[in-house]
Amino acid sequence: MERKIMSLGRSSLVISLPKYWANLNELKRGDVVSLAVQRDRSLVVFPGAEKKREPREITLHVDPERMGSLIARKIIGCYLNGYSRMTILSEKVFSIPQRRAIRDIVRMLYMRIMESDAKSMHIQTLIDESKASPKTAIHRMHLIAHSMCRDALNSLKNRDVQLAKSVFSLDDDVDHFSFFLLRLLRNAARDPILANQLDIEPIDCMDHQTLVYRVEHAADHSANITKQIIMLDGSQQKIPNHLLTLMFTAGTEAVSLYDKAVDAFFSKDIAKSVEILEAQKKIEKLDREIATKAFMSKQKSALVICAICSIRESIAGVAECAADIGEIAINRAYKMTT
Repeated sequence: MERKIMSLGRSSLVISLPKYWANLNELKRGDVVSLAVQRDRSLVVFPGAEKKREPREITLHVDPERMGSLIARKIIGCYLNGYSRMTILSEKVFSIPQRRAIRDIVRMLYMRIMESDAKSMHIQTLIDESKASPKTAIHRMHLIAHSMCRDALNSLKNRDVQLAKSVFSLDDDVDHFSFFLLRLLRNAARDPILANQLDIEPIDCMDHQTLVYRVEHAADHSANITKQIIMLDGSQQKIPNHLLTLMFTAGTEAVSLYDKAVDAFFSKDIAKSVEILEAQKKIEKLDREIATKAFMSKQKSALVICAICSIRESIAGVAECAADIGEIAINRAYKMTT
């Protein structure tokens, strides 16, 4: 619908509100509406005076026989959908595994247990979302994930178990960022005021959300590599040196592509993104070479063969993350601007 701008006095410009919209929101003469200027210079009109955003609350009823992991999954779902206060109620006393699962996920989501008794728990997030910076948080998340990938390969090359254990422990830090960013981006996608405060356009939330998933997957792949290193050390078995060198080469290429892809995402560098997609073919060739030499090797240990296959898949997975991010970067470069 369109409205013609009218002049009122010397400096005021006036437009009329649609009667249907006013009736729908039960507005009458003398009522107050709120206005918000968006990043694309459009104007959003809200019925009523501007109010402070109230924390969303929800009550979860827990079956006493439910596994703790299912309760944790429900809490994650509520958290990602913007609930800041949750009350968890059980007909009977929480079991020890249930209580442990709740405490673990509360810690993972940076929430706090405000009240607790035998049959109920009240948890709350204390983060002010409007003051967060999605881009800064994603950069920090990427720095951790990239260092994990790099150090995982070094621990593989040098058979450094202590470094592998250190890298594996960092996976939780990436998960912290992932949950927080997904909540932030989902909320911003449906709340234009929050998106404006976060300096992000609602349409960009989908691209950033996909980026967060891919960065998390890259970190998961590096954690899996270190897991195989730790497992092999525990069984006192080793990957043959010629395969180790080949996997390190492929892994280094994949991690380099991943780092370039994230940079291309923010810079919207099409040329770099195309290079990343083309370079993935080289890693696919190395992957086939690793597979061929692994099955032709004199190594007969099933444990070693399984570890090689798992590490192979993780290296290929990092390269796929890079390719996915590169494709998003190309799409973003052609986004229509207002």
